[in-house]
Amino acid sequence: MLNGLQPWHLIILVLVVVLLFGAKRLPDAARSIGKSMKIFKAETKDLTGDKSAAHDDAEPAETKQIPATPAAPASTDQQVADLQRQLDELKKQQAADQPQKNAS
Repeated sequence: MLNGLQPWHLIILVLVVVLLFGAKRLPDAARSIGKSMKIFKAETKDLTGDKSAAHDDAEPAETKQIPATPAAPASTDQQVADLQRQLDELKKQQAADQPQKNAS
């Protein structure tokens, strides 16, 4: 009777995992495991000597840095001023929306 996993064993295992973690968290967990495996594969390729191809795969698109371009100080100051103005507008909108949510 110890012939390994039977199909009903797998069904019970899947049900236990869904009950423990919930159906909403499983896709996120699978996604993060996939990213971790991709990084792990790339790092092992780095160790074997294929550094150029593995390094490009190892760094996800979200973490790649944009090359810095030299900007004139005036344009940087202008960008900071624009961002500060946008932040102030967002804060005003949030303050205006907050009483409406509390009244509901």
